[in-house]
Amino acid sequence: MQRYLMVALGGALGSITRFWVGSAVASRMGTRFPYGTFIINITACLIIGFSLEYLGRHVELTPAWRYLIPVGFVGAYSTFSTFEWEILSNLQLGAFLVAGLYLCLSVILGLVAAWCGLTLAKMIP
Repeated sequence: MQRYLMVALGGALGSITRFWVGSAVASRMGTRFPYGTFIINITACLIIGFSLEYLGRHVELTPAWRYLIPVGFVGAYSTFSTFEWEILSNLQLGAFLVAGLYLCLSVILGLVAAWCGLTLAKMIP
């Protein structure tokens, strides 16, 4: 039962954070390019890279953290389906440059962010 509660708590926190970050970024940077989703996806890669590496090395920590952060929080915070929809919408509008740039930057920087998270976690004893 504790697993479900941790996933639910992480999911609630992740979805609230996603809404807050997406809204804050959109209000500052506009919506022509999907900056909010882009930033959310890149930071989600960083968080999952860090948390899975750190928690994998610290098996003495309660397993509840594994349900709270990478499953619950990142699962609700990350926006891959929105990412796909925004690419499709841009393609349908003929905004091929925006769609291609968004796709390439998200994949490349997402991998870099996941690696950075993993590297950061390795620095912590």
